[in-house]
Order: sequence, then structure tokens, then C-alpha cells
Amino acid sequence: MFTDRDRWVRRILELDPVADHHEIYRISSGYEFPWDYRRALEFALFRTYCVPTVSALLEATGEFRERPQKRYDDTALLMGELTAVGYDSPRGREALRVINRIHGRYAIDNDDMRYVLTTFIYEPIDWINSHGWRRLTDHETIAAFQFYREVGLRMGIRDIPADFDVFRTFKHEYEQETFRFAESNRRIGTYTTEMFAGWFPARLRPVVRVGVRSLLDETMLSAFGFDPAPAWMCRAATGSLRARSAVIRRLPPRRRIKFAWDPRTRTYPGYPEGYQPRDLGAPPPPETLDEKWRNRPLSTR
Repeated sequence: MFTDRDRWVRRILELDPVADHHEIYRISSGYEFPWDYRRALEFALFRTYCVPTVSALLEATGEFRERPQKRYDDTALLMGELTAVGYDSPRGREALRVINRIHGRYAIDNDDMRYVLTTFIYEPIDWINSHGWRRLTDHETIAAFQFYREVGLRMGIRDIPADFDVFRTFKHEYEQETFRFAESNRRIGTYTTEMFAGWFPARLRPVVRVGVRSLLDETMLSAFGFDPAPAWMCRAATGSLRARSAVIRRLPPRRRIKFAWDPRTRTYPGYPEGYQPRDLGAPPPPETLDEKWRNRPLSTR
């Protein structure tokens, strides 16, 4: 039996998870789980840094060393545009052009692109089902897959499976094949951890650094070369997430949608009033960038 708290679930179940995938994903990420989606996608990015070819390119550009907050904000805002207004809307198409322009400057393997896409699908699903105030419905799971598959196709990523389980299997096998320690993994992971820590007062930053490690699994810790967090911190982090979910479960449904562009966005305060998607994104590659990273047609392994 549904209650008022289930307002958005009722709406989701009225929609078709394939034909209406954008609307379902918009409701799920903007009304039901905005905080969880943002945290999950942060750690999804962490997961991509465990692939040495991904982290090596990020290290070569220097952007994560020099401007990690801007890179984070640009990604959040561009993906927020696609989620809020759709990939085929005018702003959505403009956001995709920016995304494609950024990636088109570099020699990126097609399978690395496919892998990064999987993290945007499956990491939030797993995070919410483990830590959210309720589990995702099948409608939400299918819709998230359909949404990012369509985004991936518009990015020119090839060989994206049409089957949810087949793409998840690719993700699992790719991690088994590619996750291994590299100094570039460690550096990009450290830059990102320090960015997170910088959001807090100085006295809390050591706790934040350990807290980040407490949410990384063993394969990620090994790929980064990070020491595991103490067991008590892992228990505290899990307990905090569980307590938060218990509180959220008792709150009324969200009435106002919430995406990445809140007024406190650090790089772009006040977005989106003063900015357009075309204003976002990294500058052209530095002149010192090794030739091997410069643009060429996407290849497959």
C-alpha cells in the first residue's frame, strides 16, 4: 500500500522504463536520491582512475593537478544539464557538443570510454541499493541504463550492449583485466581526495581523507596503492550512511528538484543564470602533451 512518502514511486511506476527513461531518471536522481547520486558518481569517477590508461591521460593533461575543482564542477554541471533537460533538448545537445569536444581532443580507447560509461550506470545503482533510503525499483534501474546508453551513443561510443546484464558483465571483466597499480592512479586519486578534503575545515581534513579510503573496496585500494582505512572508520562510515537513510525515509517527499547546479557550486557560483553549457569544459591540451595522447580515431583493444 502506497503512502505519501511514495509519491514519486507511484509516478515512476506509471511510466514506461524504456520509452520514458529520461523522465524516470530525472525523478529518481532529482527528487528521490539527489545526494546519493552525487556521492555515487563521485566514487564512480574514483573507480575510473583505477584504469592506468585513464589515469595516465588525466595526469598528462595536468588538469587534475592544477584545477581539480573545476574539472569536478564541469563534469557535474554538464551531466546535470543532460539529466535535467534531456540529451535531445537545445541545452542538452549543447552540453553533448562540449563533452564530445573535450574527449575529441585526446586519443582515448573506445573500451575505456565504454568502461567509464558503465560506472555512470552501475555505481549509483549499487550505491543506492546498499546505502539509499529505499532500493531502486526495476523501472529506475532500466531507465538509468537506457538513459546513459543513449548518452553514450550520442558521444560516438561504439559497441554499447543493448542488454543491461551484458554491459554489467563487460564492466566486471574490464575491471578484472585492467585494475592494477600505477603511479598515475595514485596521483589522480590523491588530487581528488585532497579536493574533497578541501571542502571541510582544516581540522576535519585528516578524517575526510581516511573517510574516503573507508568507502573504497580492496581492488581500488590496491590499484591506488592506498592503505586501508581502520576498521572502526569503515564501520563508522557505513553506520553514518545507514543512519542518514533512516532519517530520509521518514521525511516527506521532495517537492523541489535538485541537481548539480546549486548556488554553492564552487567554480561557478550562481550557475546556471550566468552561464551556458558552452562556457564549461577544459581548455585545449597543453603544448607539452605527449603526441601519443593527441587525438586520433577511437580504437578498440
